[in-house]
Amino acid sequence: MDNKNDSQSVDSKQAWVVSASRGDREAFDQLYRHYGGRLLATAWRLAGGDRGRAEDWVQDCFLQAWQKLGQLRDPQAFGGWLRRLLVNISLADKRRPRLLTQENPPEQAAGEPPWPCADRDLERAITGLPDNARLVLVLFHLEGMSHEEIASTAGIAVGTSKAQLHRARKLLKEVLSHDTH
Repeated sequence: MDNKNDSQSVDSKQAWVVSASRGDREAFDQLYRHYGGRLLATAWRLAGGDRGRAEDWVQDCFLQAWQKLGQLRDPQAFGGWLRRLLVNISLADKRRPRLLTQENPPEQAAGEPPWPCADRDLERAITGLPDNARLVLVLFHLEGMSHEEIASTAGIAVGTSKAQLHRARKLLKEVLSHDTH
């Protein structure tokens, strides 16, 4: 029974993508409802726990998705395509110089995850990682991207991706072992 529901869900998502690419706003709204929460979780982690920045990225991601949906050739690839859009938006934003205001001080502490989570200490530790290490860790472990996909998306070498993942794991172990002692 689960397989039937899974295939219906895949069929529904593909139908929403096709309809949305033809301008159907209701279908695009369904895609937003389906993918929005997961993208927010990814964006929150990539933003180092800055919920406002993460929400901005998700909003930009869906805006670009609506504008570029006609360029997507394979409706089955929508989820991965959307994720890559989000990562590209976050990378572009991080490269852009930011005007510091009272709303975005340079040393902003990570807030609480915008979803119910079982291990807040781990989530806080992830958001505390250096940007490049956090990016690779989130994309590799939480988004299931390969080092080749990460390298291509982030514009880095595969070896750099592997080194950053090693660094992230090491830093997480250090932070989490200090929290337990």
